[in-house]
Order: sequence, then C-alpha cells, then structure tokens
Amino acid sequence: MDLSEAVFREVGLSRNESAELVESVLQHMSDALVRGEQVKISSFGTFSVRDKAARVGRNPKTGEEVPIQPRRVLTFRPSHLMKEQVAEGNKR
Repeated sequence: MDLSEAVFREVGLSRNESAELVESVLQHMSDALVRGEQVKISSFGTFSVRDKAARVGRNPKTGEEVPIQPRRVLTFRPSHLMKEQVAEGNKR
C-alpha cells in the first residue's frame, strides 16, 4: 500500500495503475524466488532462498530432542548503501 501510494505521488500514475504496477513487480519477485533465483534491487539489497538441511533441535522447555525437517527459507542481505543509510538514521 505504501509503495503504490509513493508511485502514485512520484510517478503520476493513477492509484489503480500504481497498485497494479507494484503488485506486478512483487509477483515477478515472488515467482523468481520460488524458482530459487536471487532478486537484486539496486541500492537496497538482495533476496534469496536458502535450503536448510534437516537437523536435530531441542525443545527449550523440556530439553527433548526433536527432528527439524529440511526446508527453504527466504533471506535478505541489505546493500552497503542501505546499511549506511540505516546507520545514519540511528545517529539522529
């Protein structure tokens, strides 16, 4: 919602066109991630999918060992520019 509003204000598309554009971009990103591809956004960061192997975990309450199934997880690595901007924001 915030992205489509920003596109509406900055680009000048109608609200509906802005929402459709943002939804389309996000759908393309999601599709690429499902295929296991990286999604790089310049000056922002990189989204990728990582396969995690099965392992043995532990229930923190009981201490009982429980198997954790293999799974795919979404990861995000911010760009250096994004890290710098966030760090600057913390100093204010």
